[in-house]
Amino acid sequence: MTLVTDVRLRRVLDSRGNPTVEADVLTGSGGFGRAAAPSGASTGEYEAVERPASEAIAAAREDAVPRLVGEVHAGNQREVDRALHAADGTDDFSGIGANSAVAISMAAAKAGADVLGAPLYQHLGGTFRGENFPIPLGNVVGGGEHAADATDIQEFLSAPVGAPSVTEAVFANAAVHRKVHDILADRGVPAGKGDEGAWAPAIDDAEAFEVVDEATKAVADEVGFEVRFGLDVAAAEMYDAEEGGYVYGDRVRSTEEQIEYVADLVDEYDLKYVEDPLDEDDYEGFAALTERVGDRTLVCGDDLFVTNVDRLGTGIQQGAGNSILVKPNQIGTLSDAFDAIELAVENRYGHVVSHRSGETEDATIAHLAVATDAPFVKTGAVGGERTAKLNELIRIENNAV
Repeated sequence: MTLVTDVRLRRVLDSRGNPTVEADVLTGSGGFGRAAAPSGASTGEYEAVERPASEAIAAAREDAVPRLVGEVHAGNQREVDRALHAADGTDDFSGIGANSAVAISMAAAKAGADVLGAPLYQHLGGTFRGENFPIPLGNVVGGGEHAADATDIQEFLSAPVGAPSVTEAVFANAAVHRKVHDILADRGVPAGKGDEGAWAPAIDDAEAFEVVDEATKAVADEVGFEVRFGLDVAAAEMYDAEEGGYVYGDRVRSTEEQIEYVADLVDEYDLKYVEDPLDEDDYEGFAALTERVGDRTLVCGDDLFVTNVDRLGTGIQQGAGNSILVKPNQIGTLSDAFDAIELAVENRYGHVVSHRSGETEDATIAHLAVATDAPFVKTGAVGGERTAKLNELIRIENNAV
């Protein structure tokens, strides 16, 4: 029996030491699920609203828990998530908070899987599950909103596209992370780490490209398969309307110059992936760049689409991008995330399941990526909260969950 009998909420720490929401969902047959909400730093204007953890917990206890306990079945994800929407009563989860909503939604999915005695990815899989495993994208050099005094571009991502298995891909990304450190050390460049565990050296973007290009090529030679790299530009954080464009240190690029710059980078470095290369409202610019380079790289919308079917639908109509970043907390529930994935797949857009900069040990996104046959998953490369997802991918591949 999957009827929800209890929902427990508490504050726990995320990877930045900030409070976030953790939920336990229990069912009448003893099914149990636990999940915790992540938190972003580089957040899109159109994301679902995260409330302070204490406020989100109080609101969810008052408005959501009574609609769940004794009323819905954890095995019916749509039923759970409809109850969360009804309890919230807004379009952006500003009532109970997207952090409470996503924690409960994911915990309910785990409880439903527990009752069935099935791994979470099988419980979520439905008609999506294919024979492929997602390629992990590992953040190896970071700046932007994730690290002060580092690169303007927010993330340089290792992409082991030739890896014969998830396991080999995970270790390749870790090797690129180490190689980047060694190259920086040889150059006499000290580097701490940013929010996601990437190196955050005080170098400009041009030098970062040199370092990551050298590191990925060196590791590819060592492991014997292709390792490329990609970017999360996080251009919405750079865009300044008053300055008339995208601010890179002491220079500003117009929209046309930004499109040209990113297209040239794709050509020069054979980039596999480019996320948020333009502002979150610039569908036209995304479309222009996609026309230029979309036949050879993923042009992925994060702040542009925010895991939202309406915004994705607009992008599809305009040919803006060719893939969507999927973050369950960005939209509030697993059902909403699945809706965005379904729309993407129907229109031949790729989908990339992603962590956030403020993470927890929760590994739900690893199961979501496998369940939906995602081509890529963003997890970071190192750090306990990142390796929690990576090790779970390895377990799934080895049928050990």
